[in-house]
Amino acid sequence: MAGTLHHADTDLEIHKIVVGPVDNNVFVLRCRHTGDAVLLDAANEHERLLDLCKTLNVRTVLETHGHWDHIGAVTEVRDAGYDVGVTAADAHMLPSYDYILDDDTVIEVGRLKLRTIITPGHTPGSICFKVEDKPLLFSGDTLFPGGAGATKFEGGSFEQIIESIDRKLFTLDAETIVMPGHGSDTKIGDERPSLDEWIARGW
Repeated sequence: MAGTLHHADTDLEIHKIVVGPVDNNVFVLRCRHTGDAVLLDAANEHERLLDLCKTLNVRTVLETHGHWDHIGAVTEVRDAGYDVGVTAADAHMLPSYDYILDDDTVIEVGRLKLRTIITPGHTPGSICFKVEDKPLLFSGDTLFPGGAGATKFEGGSFEQIIESIDRKLFTLDAETIVMPGHGSDTKIGDERPSLDEWIARGW
């Protein structure tokens, strides 16, 4: 899957494909020591996702939130035998799921550890995933280059998403690479100086 490799070091690989009508990023985090992996957001194009899951030894699927464009392949990946995790607040948005993701817990991926950071605002149960001891964050639709995720949808709150970003994400190291649910990567240090500007513009 060399064509999908997005980021790597001696301990891990991050694979990325873009799927569906609104160009969703789907990431696979894989431990290079054990080969175990997780997939983030079963968004769409389930055949491509299932190929990734088989090739990269995916063990489970984590959903960053419950919006339609991030869950389009949930039924198919579950039918193929993969468990799907989602936060309690967004669980009702999925057609089905297997387990609930809590805040500030660790998900083991081989020797890697993913820490959960619940960041309400885009949806009530939006969640980000930080790779422990690495400057890597999967931000879902909470944080993008140039601003916060949209809050105009049902259950969205601009005040909440700003608080989530300010208190939970902008406390991370400035060199932390942010991999969002759509579009390009950014860094915490590149976005943090713009927070007041985002607040002033209201989106």
